Amino acid sequence: MRDVIVIGAGGGGPVVAKELVAKGLDVLLLEAGPRHANPRQEWTTFENDANNPLTGYFRLGRTDRSKPAWFREWSQNSFVWQLSGVGGTTQHFYGNYPRAYPGVFRGYDGADRGEYDVDHRFPFSYSELVPYFEWVEATAPVQTAAMGTKEQVFFRGCETLGLPVQTTKTTRGPSYRPQENAILQPGGNAGKTTDKDLLVHPAATGCTFCGYCFQGCMRPIGAPRNQFAKRSTDNSYVPMALTAEVWAPDGRPVELITDAYVTEVHTESRDGALTATGVTWRDNVSGDSHREDATVVVMAGGCTENPRLWLNSGLPNPNDWVGRGYTDHFFDWMIGSFDDDTGTPKGVGSSARLDFPPYGGLENVGLPPALNAFATTLSDSGIRGQYTNGRGMTGPWDGPAGRLMGPELKELVAGGLDRLLSVLVITDDDVEPDNRVTLSALPADENGPIPKVSFQHRERTARTTRNREFMARKAAELLRGAGAKKVYRIDWAPLILHVQSSMRMGESEATSVLDSNAEARGVRRLFIADNSALANGLGGPNPTLTSQALATRTAEKIFQRYFGGDPWVRSEAPVVSTDPRVSVRLAQLGL
Repeated sequence: MRDVIVIGAGGGGPVVAKELVAKGLDVLLLEAGPRHANPRQEWTTFENDANNPLTGYFRLGRTDRSKPAWFREWSQNSFVWQLSGVGGTTQHFYGNYPRAYPGVFRGYDGADRGEYDVDHRFPFSYSELVPYFEWVEATAPVQTAAMGTKEQVFFRGCETLGLPVQTTKTTRGPSYRPQENAILQPGGNAGKTTDKDLLVHPAATGCTFCGYCFQGCMRPIGAPRNQFAKRSTDNSYVPMALTAEVWAPDGRPVELITDAYVTEVHTESRDGALTATGVTWRDNVSGDSHREDATVVVMAGGCTENPRLWLNSGLPNPNDWVGRGYTDHFFDWMIGSFDDDTGTPKGVGSSARLDFPPYGGLENVGLPPALNAFATTLSDSGIRGQYTNGRGMTGPWDGPAGRLMGPELKELVAGGLDRLLSVLVITDDDVEPDNRVTLSALPADENGPIPKVSFQHRERTARTTRNREFMARKAAELLRGAGAKKVYRIDWAPLILHVQSSMRMGESEATSVLDSNAEARGVRRLFIADNSALANGLGGPNPTLTSQALATRTAEKIFQRYFGGDPWVRSEAPVVSTDPRVSVRLAQLGL
């Protein structure tokens, strides 16, 4: 009998596991995918080897890449960047950790309060979450991003928009600033040379400016795993959970089992209430099934897999909101072509941002060649000059939106990536009930019926569409102001990456799955601790920090309610994930 079982070792599960093992609880962490224990031997900088959704080491599938990826039913004309494995999607995120906008929380009384998704706010105030933001920011750690030429160009454009520089972590109004990100600052030789012989730990620490953020992080060479530059959970929270006995007075190490696909959450009636009692998980290698019981079960499998597991387990869904509200920030992609060097493929992937509450935000993004080609061609408006798919959007960019071809494409790429600056448009999406996860009518796999994701990729709400158009125009103005000779709008087809809210918490029982503690309304002792628990699109900011702050709060609520513990976030100082005690213990464990 375990104290807690956590399902999923992605962005949220390891946070709950780390916090609870530090308090002496017996925690089992189950992950359906692989654990890349030795990235220097297992990973490469070949983009297809990493990112191919069928065969890459970052895919949705088991450890054995000779076996097929797990199939999911998606809408046409979309691309879903979802992967399994310890670290989950944080393995290829860019480490951007902005806080959610205050306007998406209960009690917000700003002049623009009516401009947000007022029907789907968080069921507590922004100020209540601030200590948990601070806890994660100290633990990861989150720091002001290291910057280079592309950030200088981005800020040059921001200066022409008449907005102030933001000097606080909380976004109160339109402004621009360096990113707050979970990537260690370069130290020693890092950021000063491209000589690989000089970029070896400890002569180099933190980010080495390799430009391959999307392919995990295995640098600096020779660094302990918990001191790799990018603070994906496989480099931060998971090492802490595995070594809790050396840094926490009451700590005990988590038991982590990978290739362990959870197929059912078990329940029974206790004191007249349905109560979670444990799980069954299936070994991907042997096919054997195992039953584990626990006092508390935490689901952290992601926005697609959590609804699937819930529905396959036959758990109650009286208001039909399990799987609904699947938001994705309705991205768009803008490209500026410059005469001078922009430094786009070098350094941290994204180190500058512009926020424009309540519409959304903009980020500069640097990509290696193949991913840049992908981003430039993922259009919902077809090919410029050939067809528009009925969209044909025009504005302060050159020509209609769409992917480029022929001489225009040649001109764009003639100067290489170093003459381009790409800007990601991130909108505040409404929570839409028809964007949802259900069970597919297609054949089940070895783990049961597969999920089907349906979303309105063209029929967004008027507010969501307004937000996207507003921010796309701001991106074009920014690029013009930065000196771009040409500005192109791609009009991205749905890229399902910032996915949120499919098991949302909320103020109303009629439109939410979770209460204000992230505990399931219909099943006691069952909690959700990842992006799917988020109440809404956060106003547009990247979701990881808010998701991890909420997971920290959820761990504290679990400890108080079911294990008689006291709150700790306001009374204790967090241990930083780069703690040398963690490094030493990992070495002793051969990790």
